[in-house]
Order: sequence, then structure tokens, then C-alpha cells
Amino acid sequence: MSSEEPKGAALPVHAKDDPMVDAENAPSKSALKKAAKEAEKAAKKAAAKEKEAAQRAQQAAAADEDKAVDNYGSITKAKETGVIHLKKLNETHADQEITVITRIHNSRVQSAKLAFLMLRQQGETIQAVMAAAGDDVSKQMIKWATAIPVNSFVRVTGLVKKPDPAIASASISNLELNVKKIYEISRAMEMLPMQVKDCERPPPESNEEGQSDATGPIVTLKTRLDNRVIDFQTDVNQAIFTISSAVEVLFTDYMVKAGSRKFNTAKFVGAATEGGAGVFEVTNYFGKSAYLAQSPQFYKQMLIAGDCESVFEIGPVFRAENSNTHRHLTEFTGLDFEMVFTNHYHEVLTFAENLIVFIITTLQKSYAAEIATVQKFYPRAGDFRIKDNKALRLNYADGIRLLKEAGVDTSEQDRFETDLSTAMEKQLGKIIREKYDTDFYVLDEFPMAVRPFYTKRHPTDPNLSNSYDFFMRGEEIMSGAQRINDAGELEQSMRAKGVDPTAEGFQDYVNAFRQGCRPHAGGGLGLNRIVQFFLGLDNVRQATPFPRDPQRLRP
Repeated sequence: MSSEEPKGAALPVHAKDDPMVDAENAPSKSALKKAAKEAEKAAKKAAAKEKEAAQRAQQAAAADEDKAVDNYGSITKAKETGVIHLKKLNETHADQEITVITRIHNSRVQSAKLAFLMLRQQGETIQAVMAAAGDDVSKQMIKWATAIPVNSFVRVTGLVKKPDPAIASASISNLELNVKKIYEISRAMEMLPMQVKDCERPPPESNEEGQSDATGPIVTLKTRLDNRVIDFQTDVNQAIFTISSAVEVLFTDYMVKAGSRKFNTAKFVGAATEGGAGVFEVTNYFGKSAYLAQSPQFYKQMLIAGDCESVFEIGPVFRAENSNTHRHLTEFTGLDFEMVFTNHYHEVLTFAENLIVFIITTLQKSYAAEIATVQKFYPRAGDFRIKDNKALRLNYADGIRLLKEAGVDTSEQDRFETDLSTAMEKQLGKIIREKYDTDFYVLDEFPMAVRPFYTKRHPTDPNLSNSYDFFMRGEEIMSGAQRINDAGELEQSMRAKGVDPTAEGFQDYVNAFRQGCRPHAGGGLGLNRIVQFFLGLDNVRQATPFPRDPQRLRP
């Protein structure tokens, strides 16, 4: 047989004459015909199977085709221009298509064709539903979206719907968003120092790190302040600092409507004017020392002497006090005011009382939603009381009497030489709340011995002064008084307190009154404390964006 003949080829006709061929074993013509038919049948069957497999593959490819590919991914694919803020979303938007820019608060995969995203913007949250249906949302789109790290910024377009039942886990519980498009704007780290959801409860009393419970990690105040940018994102902090901003605005509004003018006074001063131990020294001020101002007190009075009549300032105040308490900071925001009066310093005292009542009652009326948010974490936030919408005014001696009746030892205060201790102030606050049903009160006519040299002495009792302190929940928020407006009397008071009126840093101040100055009074409020005590927060640092104390200079 030729080597070029293919295997299985039919024998040539003359093969029967070949002695190498066994004629008896040669296949018959019928057998060959049958084999050929079987081969043809098998070939057709194989071809049919191959065609069927190809059809199935084509159908699968068509089924897996991502028709929503342009509806997700990079922000460069986005085309929508109109964006709405979650805080402005309401039921009038139902059945409308909107676009929002939010963070991903969390995500939950229900199946390959269904997932839920919780979207967050400035503390507001709304549920977004992703369902694979039609050409808008695909399985690939759901898989991509749910893989985006928590806290990343996304741009989402969807149809607003009313869920039934309401979404209890979202602050916007009466609406949800059916996603049609989602694009990534800014990707968060996979591993954050702490999660926003873990900060959505009060810090623990203990400073021990690494604790946890059934809810999750317990994040201390220190960790929150170290990672303040993440901490700001909680709904409670968004509410706290909305209220803090409102206090400044309301203070300004009240003062301006009363005819007062806002000034910004110097924060570098040439001498430690209100006590050397409590000031920060700047040792390299162009070859000499300077100091950070403890308050704008001298400048406010100098402006009054300059015929400004009513002034106020909102600005930083620096106190070099090594106090590591729940209410002390080395830098805080002061709300200071000073104004002339006609007959008696109580004209200014009444003005200041009405100022605080205005701020608090307006907050309670106009910021009820923010207060309710804070109250979820700090129960006292919604329980601040002002009886009959006016301040309770007591004399310092009345406060001492109330403490005595409660069994508190006030023997040192009886000598008019010692101020109330912090513990006494808190105790008095509890007594007054129970007796008078108010959390805001004023103590007037403090002992002269515990007030600064520029305080006017009481006209009939030399042991007392025309001075006052304001309290919220039993803790001080303001100290104020009538000021000495006569240069000679001021010099005498300074010497009695051991202060040299001719020393550098005091001369300009004293000289301001030599040309005559109207009687005036004023005070200095601590913004951070007002927010802390109004909302019932545990610590003034929770009411301070980036707090500074003896232990903290970051972030």
C-alpha cells in the first residue's frame, strides 16, 4: 500500500489479486455502506450539537451584555447638571428624578440583582435602591456600586419614591431614591482610623482605648478629636455646629438691631495686662516680647471712651491656664459687648439678660430639628428651661443663702473674700432648677474682692461690686460688670489690687479716661460654653471645632 494513501481508504479493485489481502476477512459492500451511513449520521449529530452550543453561547453573551455601562463608573461620564441638597429634599419631590452628591454611608447586597445604599450628606441620610431591571441598572452596575468604599463621594441620579413602610434607619424616612445612575467622585480609603457609624453615640467616660461592645468599637473623645474630620461627619456634630453658628448669628443680629457696632480688636498686646500668669508670651515679636490678649476688655472700654457708645466683638480669647476640666480651654471664642447707660448699670444687665433669652428661645423655636438630633445622643439637649421666657435674677447673697439652706458649707464665701467654687455653682444650679424651674439665672452684686480692678464698687456696701455672672445649668457662661469710668478712681483701684497704672500696657488704657467717659457696663460670653450647656454636652471640646487645651495642639 502506498504511504500516500490515507488510512481507512477503500481497497483498489485489484486488491483481490494481492496475496497480502485476506479475501475471507474483507468487509462486504453492505457493511461498508452501513458504516458510511453511521459516519454521516454522527457527523450531522455533532454539527447539530455544535450549532446548538454556539446559539447558547450567543444567547449568554447577549444576556451578559452590560446595557447600563454608561450609567455608572467615572464621574467623567456624568451629564446631569442640576443637583439638589438632601436637606432640601421633601415630599414635593416624590416621583421626580433628581441628582444628589453624597457620601456612601453603608451598602447592603440583597442579591446579584438587588442592593441598598445608605447615602449621607451633612448628617442627613436617605436609602437608595438599586434593582437590575431594563437598561438603567445592570448586575455589573450593582456589583461595582456596592464595592465602593464607605465614605466615598458619589453622584447619584434616581427617581424619588415614597417607601411603605418608612425607612426607620434613615433620617429622611419618608422618601427613598431608586437609582438610575451612579458615578464616583472621590474614593475614600479602604481602612479609616474610625468609622462614622461608630461615632454616632456619646463618647465613653473612660479614656481607655480599644474597647468595644455588641454595637461595635467604643470610640473615645481623644480618638474623635484626633480624627476630627471624620467625627464632623456624624449627624450629631453637624447639628451641634449648626447651632453654634446660629448662636453667633443671633448674637450679632441682636446687637446690630440694638444699634451696636462690631469691632475687631488687637490680639497682640505689649504687656500682660490682666494677670501675668494667665497669658501666652510671644518671645520673638521682632526682637521683643508680646502677649496674646486674654480678652478685648481694655479695647472695648477705650472704644466707649472714644464715643462709640455700644460695641461688640466676636473673636478668639487666649487663657494660659493649666486647667484640664470639662469646661476650660486655652483658646475659645468670645462674644463680648460694652455699652453706655443713662441711670443705672442694671439697664445693661437687663439688656444682656434679654439677649440670652432671645438666643435660647430662638434656638428652641427655629432649630428644633437639630436639637432633636443632638437629643438622641445627649438626652438633656431638649430639656433646657427658661421660666416665663425671662431670666431669674438673684443677688450673690441670695445664692449663698440657698446653698446654706441646702446644707452647703459657705463659711469662706460669707467673708466676702472667696468666689463660689465650681461644685457650689453646680449645686446652686440644681437648687434653682428645682425651686424656680429655670436653667438660666443671674447672680448680681458679687464681692469686690473677687472681681478685677476695673469693676465699679457698690455705692452703699464697700464689700460688694456692681458686677454679675450669668449661669446655664449651674455653670458660668459670662462675667460682667459696671466699669470704672474715672481715671483717678481707676488708678486708685488698680493700686489697691497691686497693679501699677503707670506700667507699660496700662498707660494707654488709663489715659483713655482722662478726657472724660460716660458710665458703661458690659460682659464677655463664651460661645463654646453656651453651646455646651444649652445642649447638655459632657465636654466643651464637643462644642469646639478644633479645641485647644494644655494637652492638645492638633489637628
